[in-house]
Amino acid sequence: MTHTDRRTMRRVLRREIAGTIGLLTDEHDFRAMRRYRSFTFDDHTTYLEQVEALLRVRAAQGGHTTVALFDPEEYAGFCARTGLDPDAPASRARFTAEIATAGPTLPYDGRPLTELVPALVDEAVRQATWEYASTLLARLGPCASCGEDIGRAAFTRAAGLLARILDTAPPGNRHLVCSVTTTPETLLAVLHADDDGDDTGGDALRTGTTRLDEAEALEFTTVLALGLATRSPGGLVMRTTAPGIPDRVYGWRLRGDGLEPLTAGEVFDAYCTDIESGGLLAPESGVDYGTPPDLGEEGPAPRHRP
Repeated sequence: MTHTDRRTMRRVLRREIAGTIGLLTDEHDFRAMRRYRSFTFDDHTTYLEQVEALLRVRAAQGGHTTVALFDPEEYAGFCARTGLDPDAPASRARFTAEIATAGPTLPYDGRPLTELVPALVDEAVRQATWEYASTLLARLGPCASCGEDIGRAAFTRAAGLLARILDTAPPGNRHLVCSVTTTPETLLAVLHADDDGDDTGGDALRTGTTRLDEAEALEFTTVLALGLATRSPGGLVMRTTAPGIPDRVYGWRLRGDGLEPLTAGEVFDAYCTDIESGGLLAPESGVDYGTPPDLGEEGPAPRHRP
C-alpha cells in the first residue's frame, strides 16, 4: 500500500468521525474561561466567528459536528472531581465529550450561530425544566392512603389529558403552552403538534394524525403532571393554525387534579396583557379567542395524599 493510498484512507475515515464542540454562548461564560492561559481567545465575537468557520469547514468535508453548551462552573467542578488540570486543552476536550452524552446538544445543520445559539439555549432550558419537574414528581412518593405512586399516577393522567386535548382540537398545526407556578419560579413547557405529513424534523412520534416531538411531549406532560399532582396554580393554552381560516386560541386553568375551561374573555385578557408591565396589548387580527371543546373526561382522579 502506497503512502498516497494511506492518506486517502485516512481522509475517508476522518469523514466518519463525529465530533462535538463545547460552545461558550455568552460574554459572561467567555470571560470566565479567559482566566486560563491555554484559552487564547481575547474577544467573544472573534471566538464565535472562528467556531462558525470551523463548523462550516467540517460540514463541507462531510463531517458531523454536535454543538454543546460549555459551562465554565461545571467545567471547574468536573476538573476538581477528576483531578484534571483545568488549564489544558485536553481537559476541555474531555469535559466536552462528557457533556455531549448527557447535556443539551444540537447537530450543526448549516444554520448561522445567531440562529443556532438561541435554539441551543432553549434546548438547555427545556432539559433543565424536565429534570426539575421530574425530580419534584419523584419526591412525592407513594400515596399515604392507597400506596400508589403519586408522580406516576399524575403523569398517566396528564398524558391522557394531553391526548384528549389533541384529539378534540380543530385541524391544523397546534402550539401549546403549559405554565405551573412552583417555588421558586414558574415552569413553562411548550409543545408543537403538527398535522401528520408535515416534515418537522428531529425525533418525532405520531398520535393519530398528529406529529409530536418526543422530547417536547415528555417535558410538557411532566410539567402538566407536576401541576396536577401538587394542585399548583397554572394554565394551558392552545393555538391552532390552518390555511384560510383565523387562528383559534383557547385554554384551561389547572384546577385541583384536572383542567377547567377558560372563558373567551379570560383567554383574550391573557393574550392581550403584557406580562412584564401588566398593560394592555392590541389584539391580533385574524385570531379567534374562544372556549375549548369538551374533553369528555371520565371523572375526577383519585385524591392522593403524600
